[in-house]
Amino acid sequence: MISKLKRSDLLRLAITMVAAVCAMLVISLLEIGILLRSAQSKLGQDDVQLLNEAGSILDESDAVLTAMNASRGPFCSDAEITYFRKLIFDSEYLRDAGRMRNGRIECSTALGRENLPGTEFKPVASLPDGSLFYRDISPYQSHDEHTFGKQLGESYLVLDPREIRRVDSINPNRSVTIVDTIHHHLYLYYPGRNLPLNAGVVTDRNWQGKAGNLLVATECDALRPVCVTTYIAIPALLNAWRGQLIGFTMLGGIIGALLGLVCSLYYGRSRSMVNQLRRAIARDQLRVAYQPIVNLASRKIVGAEALVSWTDEEGFTIGPDVFVKLAEERGFVGAITELVVRHALKEFKEILRSRSNFRLSINVTAADLSDPKFIPMLVRTVDEAGVPARSLAIEITESSTARGEIAMETIFQLRQEGYSVHIDDFGTGYSSLAYLHELSIDAIKIDIAFTQAIGTGSALVSILPQLIGITHALNLEMIVEGVETEEQAEYYAGASGQTLAQGWLFGRPVPAGEFHRRLAED
Repeated sequence: MISKLKRSDLLRLAITMVAAVCAMLVISLLEIGILLRSAQSKLGQDDVQLLNEAGSILDESDAVLTAMNASRGPFCSDAEITYFRKLIFDSEYLRDAGRMRNGRIECSTALGRENLPGTEFKPVASLPDGSLFYRDISPYQSHDEHTFGKQLGESYLVLDPREIRRVDSINPNRSVTIVDTIHHHLYLYYPGRNLPLNAGVVTDRNWQGKAGNLLVATECDALRPVCVTTYIAIPALLNAWRGQLIGFTMLGGIIGALLGLVCSLYYGRSRSMVNQLRRAIARDQLRVAYQPIVNLASRKIVGAEALVSWTDEEGFTIGPDVFVKLAEERGFVGAITELVVRHALKEFKEILRSRSNFRLSINVTAADLSDPKFIPMLVRTVDEAGVPARSLAIEITESSTARGEIAMETIFQLRQEGYSVHIDDFGTGYSSLAYLHELSIDAIKIDIAFTQAIGTGSALVSILPQLIGITHALNLEMIVEGVETEEQAEYYAGASGQTLAQGWLFGRPVPAGEFHRRLAED
């Protein structure tokens, strides 16, 4: 016995460990996936911010170059250089400007006309508007830092290198791609850390993805031939989050195991509940109880509402709001409706034959309204019971009428067959006055929430006169639900016209035999 217990314990331990390891592996992969997606998203956000910065720089560059080319002063004169200096002084992103011919600087706001370099600078990219881009153009800057230059006509300007350092705070792992539409090639400018030349990296169009061990994001300007690319090395990213990943993986493994247990229990319970409900329907084990409906003025019973109940195989009472909804979701709620109709007519057929003013209410679902088998089943069962169709009221929830044409067609057929149609839970927000008129119903049942609000000071009470007014305007019968106190009964009794009511004040749902005894004494 001990050895068996030990083997059993070892087996359970092994299963638990395997489950824990699997859960930790799944959680770890999920965490890494979330981390990578978050990093990818951050790269995209950095791209947009950097592209905005680049756009501001290019806008200012274009404006300054246009102003320089509009200069009316003599070429490279003192007046013109002074004018250029003022433009640079007023700019936000620029360091130097001047005149250039054939790649040679003729004058500069930094050095004037003397001591100029004799270097013939070569552009690295050109655009259809004649703009030329240079990588190193400054006549005064050492080559420890690259200087970005742009020329339009005979005017050039240089970006302040401090701008490169300023955008480091956004993302230093970046590159700028200028699309040379004239020579049909790309110029990659690296005002940050060099982008590793990994295969698959896209730098000339909007793109996000993985290239080798890099996460890369590229965003391009919609109006300018400029793209910004940012990247991060995946090993470095994971290493930076290693401690957090380990901690969250351990915690996630525990939580995952617990959630897995809860989910497995719930799933097993759910599957068991569906199977049990199917078996209960097949074995005719659902029970139908009947709640009295009274004339509020005389307090006499004039009808009953059939209410279905179910006790599962473990002895738990399951509410109809749970198992009816479950059956509707799984597509077999029609079997429950048929069971209720069959039981109700079997147990009340004598009363329905002998009492012409007694009416039995049956609840149906939205799925029943769209089921082509519903009305034939109802007509067949009523005919077999030998009761008049007018003695049955079909209760449809107000939300069911939101199905529009399907609901109206079914209601029309029910009315043609002679059944009374009631809107249940009225006031929950679906029906309008015009819509109720189109539905051509017989009665509305005021939702229990309004009844319970009476005497509480709730704002719902202020709506009640309007709901009552709707019933009078459409000449409909009114039934109120959930009446539990005399105060509530007196409130509705004061309304003009005949009002019916049901609730614990007049009786709880009871089996058919008990209902019949009370009806005989009423």
